[in-house]
Amino acid sequence: MSESSSRERLGLLLGFVGMVIFGGTLPGTRLAVSAIDPFALTAMRAAIAGVCSALVLASLRRPLPPRSLWPQLALTMVCVVALFPLLMAKGMQRVDASHGGVVLGILPIATALVAVVVTHERPRPLFWIASIAGAALVIAFALRDGGGTLSTGDLFLFAAVAVSAIGYAFSGKLTAHMPGWEVISWVLVIALPLSVPAAALTMPADPLHIPLKPLLGLFYVALFSQWIGFFAWNAGMAMGGIARVSQVQLLQPFITFALAALFNGETITWQIVLFAAAVVATVAVSTRTRAQKVLAAQAQLPPE
Repeated sequence: MSESSSRERLGLLLGFVGMVIFGGTLPGTRLAVSAIDPFALTAMRAAIAGVCSALVLASLRRPLPPRSLWPQLALTMVCVVALFPLLMAKGMQRVDASHGGVVLGILPIATALVAVVVTHERPRPLFWIASIAGAALVIAFALRDGGGTLSTGDLFLFAAVAVSAIGYAFSGKLTAHMPGWEVISWVLVIALPLSVPAAALTMPADPLHIPLKPLLGLFYVALFSQWIGFFAWNAGMAMGGIARVSQVQLLQPFITFALAALFNGETITWQIVLFAAAVVATVAVSTRTRAQKVLAAQAQLPPE
């Protein structure tokens, strides 16, 4: 086996590990909010991950990012560290993790849409058709489960998708200047002046009395979903190629279903699986179409 082939295989494996970690975010959050207020959970997960990030960056003596990048880091922090976890936690108070897995399955399309706006790109019509179809499927699923109306939990999850897409798009731009693990680490460090006081003010009066499962949920979303998952995911994309490894993300809703059934005791119906499969199909079409458009445009650029 050639060295490049081995590197690609390792990249796919790391991407798969990162995807599985992210697949546990909704079940972990669902466990945590059973005993921890969403505001406290958001602050505590950011503070825990931020302290760990600061220790790693300091031990490796990583230099501060250039000042020109701080506005993008701050915007990413607001979206990925503050708003997305809070909105997702509020949603997980009201709907099952498996339900959220279908709704958040549209996130790759939402992220692509933000990237299109930021880069002034003009995707092919098939991209827009697939994107609209995916959004329509998710709304139909939410209406079906809500008895013909969108529940408050769905509205929180839709808002979470929007802010996360913005955060992911801008953090993706930042990876052109530093490794992906540094991006998320510096974003978490920037949040420390806010997350630590917020955690101290909102955390339960006696944290030692938090039941074991919610406590494990807290540490999972703090250390793995908020931080370590990005290490494996970004390293995997760097080694295996963004186009190949990003396709692994299509499996994430099904990982969420399996973990929700195992740890949250949720019943996964065939209707949920079918809706998720349909959403995943639209995501696959839209991301593949856009990737081909970007590669074609790059091929027309003169060599540097």
